[in-house]
Amino acid sequence: MTDTAEHDDQVTDEDRGAGLRERRLAAHRTARRVFARFGFHRTLRESLAVLEEAEGVHDLDELSDVYGDGVVEALETKVAGLLGTEAAVFFPTGTMAQQVALRCWAGRTGNPAVALHALSHPEVHERNAFSEVAGLRPVRLTGEPRMPTAAEVRDFEEPFGALMLELPLRDAGFILPTWEELTEVVEAARERDAVVHFDGARLWESTVHFGRPLAEIAGLADSVYVSFYKSLEGFGGAALAGPKDLVEEARTWRHRYGGMVFQQFPTALSALVGLERQLPRLPEYVAHARVVAAALREGFAAAGVPWARVHPEVPHTHDFQVWLPYEPDVLAEVAVRTAEETGVVLFGGAWDRGGPGLALTEVHVRADGLEWTAEDVKAAVAEFTARLPEQVR
Repeated sequence: MTDTAEHDDQVTDEDRGAGLRERRLAAHRTARRVFARFGFHRTLRESLAVLEEAEGVHDLDELSDVYGDGVVEALETKVAGLLGTEAAVFFPTGTMAQQVALRCWAGRTGNPAVALHALSHPEVHERNAFSEVAGLRPVRLTGEPRMPTAAEVRDFEEPFGALMLELPLRDAGFILPTWEELTEVVEAARERDAVVHFDGARLWESTVHFGRPLAEIAGLADSVYVSFYKSLEGFGGAALAGPKDLVEEARTWRHRYGGMVFQQFPTALSALVGLERQLPRLPEYVAHARVVAAALREGFAAAGVPWARVHPEVPHTHDFQVWLPYEPDVLAEVAVRTAEETGVVLFGGAWDRGGPGLALTEVHVRADGLEWTAEDVKAAVAEFTARLPEQVR
């Protein structure tokens, strides 16, 4: 699944043929109304302006960082405090952070098997890095588009040293379990003497669904990875949080992996800005995503589009999927043309095939999305569906 907020805005097959990606990005930049404007769509000048906002979140008169000290240490301390862990360590990428975390746990448990979902990030988006680089052996608990259950963890047919849970599970629709389901799954892993690691790239926005503070959520796991750019709008980077001894070992492996970068102050400062400016607003984005999702359902129903789906019906976070019964290339062209002609971007991401004659895309609601009323959304749906091929509708 291609994500406009992740994976470098990868080009799908539908985009390649007609140059739709370039048109899509151009329409998004000039649009008067969008649901989200992502940091990676900024110009270099606009990105530099973000660093000016750091004046109020960190002392800019101190010396710059060198190999992870200074502002990077300040960021690590901040993250550990927010997640309620003993320590945290900065990584340039989440892929590296999770490989390091799970190979450290494998060394401690003596078992390189990592139980995870077939749709989890390492299985779908990392080119088999767990096995090819880290010497780990992923074992799939389920491939169903839902979170693994406690029974699946408890009854899995072979031993595993660690359970990795992606919260939320992005490729299944940014879904989360209930708090009760999550605690039961964690307990099932504990019964098997397995450690629990949270892929919390988007954990920041899970507090609304769980009704719990970040520290309580993170406290269920033995270690947690968080991203600084997916929801916090940082330039990049990640952190691994957990027990102090694990974090210190992870620093050693970070060096071995080539992740001990000479200077990281732009990324670290942008992450601190994100924690200060964006983190407090995430519950507001989640709440409004539910307004947008309901309006999309009503808009497609009013337009008579057969089998239009918003998934989940009530979004668990400020991101969710929309499924429509058309070929991806048809929807991609209509979405871009509508944005170009109206200046309103209803669907700003790529469309992926979900089956014969079925496609899906992702909707991301951020600060710009708060300007949309339910009626605005329905009007945009009407503009979009009016351009769909009559013979299909």
